[in-house]
Amino acid sequence: MQYVYLLQSIPHPDRRYIGSTNDLKRRIAEHNAGKGEHTHKYRPWRLVTYAAFADTRRAQDFERYLKTGSGQAFANRRLW
Repeated sequence: MQYVYLLQSIPHPDRRYIGSTNDLKRRIAEHNAGKGEHTHKYRPWRLVTYAAFADTRRAQDFERYLKTGSGQAFANRRLW
């Protein structure tokens, strides 16, 4: 399975992150351990939501969509 996940910083709730992985627990632990280049300054993070995909390409497409303007609007209405 490939997961697309949305994280929110606990100390800085206005900071959000969207990513994808095939091992969700490991990846969140890495973010909270400071191993993410874009996320280390705002840790710890909490998982807001995730979507699981059997097809890696569909997961990549969904992640890319969530990072667009219309995808951000969708996420703000439905996922955050």
